Amino acid sequence: MIENGDIEVVVFDVLGTLVDEPSGLRAAIREAVPSSEATVDALLAAWQQHIEREQEGIARGGRPYASTDVLDCEAARVVADLAGVTDVATLARLSTAGRRLSPWGDSVAGLERLAAHYPLIGLSNASRTTLLHLNARAGLRWHQALSSETVQAYKPAPEVYGLAVETAGCAPERMLMVAAHAWDLRGAQAIGMRTAFVERPVGDPPTSSDTFDGQFGSLDDLVFALTPSTPR
Repeated sequence: MIENGDIEVVVFDVLGTLVDEPSGLRAAIREAVPSSEATVDALLAAWQQHIEREQEGIARGGRPYASTDVLDCEAARVVADLAGVTDVATLARLSTAGRRLSPWGDSVAGLERLAAHYPLIGLSNASRTTLLHLNARAGLRWHQALSSETVQAYKPAPEVYGLAVETAGCAPERMLMVAAHAWDLRGAQAIGMRTAFVERPVGDPPTSSDTFDGQFGSLDDLVFALTPSTPR
């Protein structure tokens, strides 16, 4: 269980946890390729499969590190080739779709409330440039936003979580990693961080073997658990 006195720093995943990544990518694809929802969904799946495959290849050492700026450009080209899009401006806008994702309804207010009580770190696989624009557009409130690009790796590589621990300057067991992805929390847990799962429609739910410190139906529920004196 999470006791608010046990935690010094709260660390948040961004993509999927605080912003709706699939809907944002779907909207960008729909703008670039006006077509049926079935076609847009198929193109979104191709985009996501490319990103997942390439990040796994990097993790295995089969490809040198490439930032999400590079991988998103590749994914946009995959979508454009499948859809027959050749316009340069359309392709360029599609490749930066990751900078224009919208926050979930409770993300902005939840971060604002927590920021009054804890130092907040955003820890994302998004590149530094993408993270800058994404945070500004979505209105996310951080004390520091960290990109895995800094350590040339992707979560759940331990060095990414180590970056947050080094930045915070406190013991990992005094830090709480918050994510909508069980795989992300397992990575944080492996280096000793505390963990909290927040349910999102696009997340990766825990399995029966996961033992996270907390599971919450919304970010509001987590905020209340960490700041019980704060009104909902």
